[in-house]
Amino acid sequence: MTTNPARLAEKVGSAVAWETTSAAETHALGKALGEACIGREVVALVGPLGAGKTCLVRGIAEGLGVPMIEWADKAPGVLPRDHLWITLDHLGGDRRRVALHPRGARSTELATRATARLAKQPRTESA
Repeated sequence: MTTNPARLAEKVGSAVAWETTSAAETHALGKALGEACIGREVVALVGPLGAGKTCLVRGIAEGLGVPMIEWADKAPGVLPRDHLWITLDHLGGDRRRVALHPRGARSTELATRATARLAKQPRTESA
C-alpha cells in the first residue's frame, strides 16, 4: 500500500506546502518529488534539526537520483538560478510542514508534476 505523503496545506502562486504526520509520509512526499524530476533539477532544502530534511532526501533519492543540498541557506551562492527551494518545519510530534518554492521555470514544472503525483495518491491515516 502506498502511503499518501501529506495533505495539501497551502498553495500560493507557484509555491505549495504539504503537511505530513509521519516519517513514512515525509518519505513518500520525497519519493513523489523524486519521481517527478526529469533531470538537471537542483533541489535546495532548508529547515532546523529534526524538521525531516534527511527523511525527505531519502525519499527523493528513492524516487530518482538528483543533486540534493541540505542546509542550502548556508551556501546560497552555489545554487543555479533555477532551483527548487524546500523549507521544512517541525510542527510537533511527527507532523511536518514541507513547502516547495520553485525558483525558475524548470523548478516550477517540477513542483507542478510533484503536486499532481501527490494529489493522485490516496490519503492514509497515521496512528
